[in-house]
Amino acid sequence: MNEALLRSLTPSVLAILVRRGADFAAAEDAVQEALVEAVRAWPSDPPRDTKGWLVTVAWRRFLDAARADTARRRREDRIDEEPAPGPAPAADDTLQLYFLCTHPSLTPSSAVALTLRAVGGLTTRQIAQAYLVPEATMAQRISRAKRTVSDVRFDQPGDVATVLRVLYLVFNEGYSGDVDLAAEAIRLTRQLAAQVDHPEVAGLLALMLLHHARRAARTTPDGRLVPLAEQDRGRWDTASIAEGVGILQAALARDRLGEFQAQAAVAALHADAPAAEETDWVQIVEWYDELTRLTDNPVVRLNRAVAVGEADGPRAGLAALAALDSALPRHAAVAAYLHERDGDLARAARLYSEAARKAPTLAEREHLTRQAARLNARRDG
Repeated sequence: MNEALLRSLTPSVLAILVRRGADFAAAEDAVQEALVEAVRAWPSDPPRDTKGWLVTVAWRRFLDAARADTARRRREDRIDEEPAPGPAPAADDTLQLYFLCTHPSLTPSSAVALTLRAVGGLTTRQIAQAYLVPEATMAQRISRAKRTVSDVRFDQPGDVATVLRVLYLVFNEGYSGDVDLAAEAIRLTRQLAAQVDHPEVAGLLALMLLHHARRAARTTPDGRLVPLAEQDRGRWDTASIAEGVGILQAALARDRLGEFQAQAAVAALHADAPAAEETDWVQIVEWYDELTRLTDNPVVRLNRAVAVGEADGPRAGLAALAALDSALPRHAAVAAYLHERDGDLARAARLYSEAARKAPTLAEREHLTRQAARLNARRDG
């Protein structure tokens, strides 16, 4: 396989798709999928016209994605027309599609990726960021999942745990990303909770409600991020908080602790504090210890380092952070915060600038840049 040839053809193929009417981001995804297919197919069946082959395959991938996106938007339009309270209409099959896309023939990670792409409407790049892997790796994973299920009958739904993982990632993208899917994720999780009596389903619903309750306070009118400690808690949705806490307490009483219940417990402790300085950080560290035991997730360990820094002082937080890979997303931002609290303003400013360069969203980049500028101004003053 001539990788140099593929790289050289990519810009022209991308330009052709854009001229045909594809938007740039969708064209990039389609070309990426065509390149993955070329790596698979060309060694045994090389085309005579390599560029023409790539254009044809990429255009087909784009059309498939456009049709899926149109279908998703139609579903969202129907959702917008529904009254806010009350059950979903009987004809709504979205949750069933989530189960079908998590087919038993797929590994859990592949099922999640396929569902996020085909039903959730997320781009390959967004899914890759959620999984902390390169975009090309995620494109290959999704392509393999599509090939795996291309010849199977969708009459064997996947398991609840995989569907929960998909709903969790959809909510996270809707809560902090470019595509607003948070309300849809909550709606589907409510449906699932009505159908499945499981404490982790309840835990996920509680987690979503508790995070969503803070949404109005997370940004200023001009779109700037507001850190949790600086949010106007009077703008938090107390009804959603009360509902989330009630659901969580009922789930925890069943003594079948899982990842989502533990995360919801952390969110509930933040929601319970009348002011940031009254937050029970010692108990939050204990819940992060439980989460680490349940998941051994590096992002959990990163959040735990922040909590340790609040509970036991910034140097204890830095010691916990030192055990983690510095390439972990938002590692530099956490290090900057802890060094600032420890009084090392010069190092904190440098780390805020580094974190800004790596930030996944414009709003986060601007926030971190302002933090660096604020510390530099204090030092100069």
